[in-house]
Amino acid sequence: METRAFGKTGKHFPILSFGAQRIVDEHNCSEEQAVRIVNRAIDEGITYFDTAPSYSNGQSEERLGLVLRDRRQEVWVATKTHDRTRDGSWRLLEASLKRLQTDRVDEWRLHNIMTMEELDQVFAKGGALEALREAKEQGVIRAISISGHTNPKVQTEAIERFPFDSALVALSAADHFIYSFAHEFLPKAIEKGVAVIGMKVFALGKLAPWYEQALRYTFSPPISTAIVGMESMEQLEQNLAVARSFRPMPDTEQLEFFKEIIHLASPDVLRWKASEWMSGQWYKRADS
Repeated sequence: METRAFGKTGKHFPILSFGAQRIVDEHNCSEEQAVRIVNRAIDEGITYFDTAPSYSNGQSEERLGLVLRDRRQEVWVATKTHDRTRDGSWRLLEASLKRLQTDRVDEWRLHNIMTMEELDQVFAKGGALEALREAKEQGVIRAISISGHTNPKVQTEAIERFPFDSALVALSAADHFIYSFAHEFLPKAIEKGVAVIGMKVFALGKLAPWYEQALRYTFSPPISTAIVGMESMEQLEQNLAVARSFRPMPDTEQLEFFKEIIHLASPDVLRWKASEWMSGQWYKRADS
């Protein structure tokens, strides 16, 4: 697979990375299956793994930990804090480390900062960013990150305020049509040397009929890597096949792709663009 630089960290990762949210009972993936899938992914060259304590109440981290206890040196692990306070975030990290069976994570992420109010909260005295900075100073983490699904203006403001090492943002083809991170955030991130990780590649499954095109669209911009949720060996192998044969999507092909999927630009599909997650209500103000 093609590998790309990860911002200013000095690391490089394959364009396909592993989203561990789906290796859980909730997605009909058993513990045995999860271990096999993760081991296979590492064997096939995937080195970047993303998880979070909120994924099935920690089960995602626990299952990733079953593999990490033997293969920790082979991978880069990112987890998250959904708590907006310093103390609460530290508690989450301590629990994550136990589940992951490690004494450190490579990347710790502010999880899904949706609004300017939330951004102000994590930046305030006693906010979550204090925990991230302290953890990096103590060597418990290597990189500080932020994620966002909804409004690219929030993440753009975040990287203006603080030198984040990376940002995980929604970069599906369907995201092109409303509050596009590709247009509004990616150029500023590149300018500042922030590694960009794409997510929501299949738009919660709505782009599955255009499987290869969906992956190629997200791989094509100058991002560092894209995480894809995988709950079966079949999905892993399919994603590996596309990544290994990847060729950038030219503008003409992209335009034809957009014509086929523009009907998906609706609140029922792009729920992560809503003012409240899953609410079905569009942002009333793009600058909020």
